[in-house]
Amino acid sequence: LLVGINIAIIESTGSIEVRQVDNASVRRDQIVGLKKLKESRDNEQVMACLEAIRVAASTEGADLLEHCIAAARERATLGEISMALELVFGRHAPESTISTGVYASEYANPEILSEVQTLSDIFLTETGRRPRILVAKLGQDGHDRGARVIASAFADMGFDVDVGPLFQTASETALQAMENDVHIVGVSSLAGGHKTLVPELIEALRQGGRGDILVVAGGVIPDQDIPLLLEQGVSAVFGPGTVIPEAAHDLLSTLLEQLPPSSEGASQGKP
Repeated sequence: LLVGINIAIIESTGSIEVRQVDNASVRRDQIVGLKKLKESRDNEQVMACLEAIRVAASTEGADLLEHCIAAARERATLGEISMALELVFGRHAPESTISTGVYASEYANPEILSEVQTLSDIFLTETGRRPRILVAKLGQDGHDRGARVIASAFADMGFDVDVGPLFQTASETALQAMENDVHIVGVSSLAGGHKTLVPELIEALRQGGRGDILVVAGGVIPDQDIPLLLEQGVSAVFGPGTVIPEAAHDLLSTLLEQLPPSSEGASQGKP
């Protein structure tokens, strides 16, 4: 086993300039571009090419690549080509599993783990159920390793944990959160979509009558984005270097503080 240690550690990183991209503007430009594309192409020919793709996908030994290239030459979009294939093959739905016991057994500070587990037990006593969190990935963000670490750690600390599939929309995540009756949605953002998608998620929860569900964000989130997220209704933002049990402790404390007055005794008894 080799362990690499960085000996070139600077005392302070200071303020790092991060390029800001207006996601809403980019999306509007893309929509305008697609609209112009579809107005300028031969849509009947495009539909014929897409049907040829569907037939080829259903035919043993057919050359799918040839038909996809033909559709692209007629200016079919990648989304349209993918949908033609999906009609035949369906869409892959990965199974979301959580590894339990690993985080708790390896964590170096069992005292704080015990504190969090005690808070979780108090919440169970007061509400009749464990605190439940949905760990979600929104948009075209396929980096899920960190989200899975969070899911495993929270499960070891007494949470019921749901893991959403990759590439969910905000409305799909809100629906899953409401159907599973979670207390918290934790959004892992590593691809810069949080400024657009997290507010959409909060609004979708409000529209569904579940504005009480806490929404928190974590991952690689620039400091300058945090005030905007908090203004939009995000309860907490956990950036790189966050101590996971401390984050869990903070969230449980918030949940206990929000319990009805009859449960105040439990809140006063928390560690």
